[in-house]
Amino acid sequence: MPAMMLLWGVALVLATAATTYVLHKKLTHGRGPEPDGVFWDVFGGLVVIAPAILVPAVQWSPAGLIMVFVGMATAAGTLVSIRKVERIHAAEPRRRTGFPDDAARHTSILEQWRQYELDPARTIDFPAMTDVRAAETAALTRAMREADYCKVTAGTDYRAAVERLAEALTAAERAAGVPVPSPR
Repeated sequence: MPAMMLLWGVALVLATAATTYVLHKKLTHGRGPEPDGVFWDVFGGLVVIAPAILVPAVQWSPAGLIMVFVGMATAAGTLVSIRKVERIHAAEPRRRTGFPDDAARHTSILEQWRQYELDPARTIDFPAMTDVRAAETAALTRAMREADYCKVTAGTDYRAAVERLAEALTAAERAAGVPVPSPR
């Protein structure tokens, strides 16, 4: 009897969690192309949930009550977990307003700096751009690290970090003697 209760308990928890998750997704994010999808999801869940409650109750009447509470606790726990995960996802940096523009600017600045690292002629012409002993170049590398950190960390100001990176690159280029392109 205890092994059967455990088996039905596991089936109940898994079926309740899966059904709750699927229903929440469909009711929150759209039902999909099939109009009867929610009905079939509920039906499929109940095909497992109902026997998981009723079969143990036939053997021992308090087991049905215990299983109902286990099912309700599982559904509540699943909903709480879903909401917590959604809050975490909403705080992700890539979901911030203007993130694609900031990321494109960040990439553009890094591409500009990589020219000094990867082009031998530019490395020879402007050695200070790769020499971290120079204060401006050291500040540039710190700004790169900060922008990379802010790009993936919630609660940081990525846009401001990219702006500081652009300013640090301009200051390092000025200190290294890189000629400013003339406006056309």
